[in-house]
Amino acid sequence: MESHCQSVLGHEIRLTAERWAHIVESHDYMAGNYDLLLETLISPDQVVQSPEGEHYALRNYSSTSLGPKTCVVIYRDDDNGFVITSLLTSKPQQFVKRGVTVWKQ
Repeated sequence: MESHCQSVLGHEIRLTAERWAHIVESHDYMAGNYDLLLETLISPDQVVQSPEGEHYALRNYSSTSLGPKTCVVIYRDDDNGFVITSLLTSKPQQFVKRGVTVWKQ
């Protein structure tokens, strides 16, 4: 199971089976949220670039398996783009303040 999608910055981003397994292992509540991850990556509310070059795609959801949360997808947005990890949070500002907003809906 490998997925490819295009980021709002125009690069193809891949999510490998190995990365998905890592995400679910680290954040077990993400197991039923594969679609949320892809939707956040394809259609975020905001994209923040960290000083280290990682991108954070953030999208607010009024209803998730954990209640209202923001999905965060951490990924590399370049010619060899890939998902690093993903999580649900009620504190999206901790990601926003780590970098510079490079795209906003």
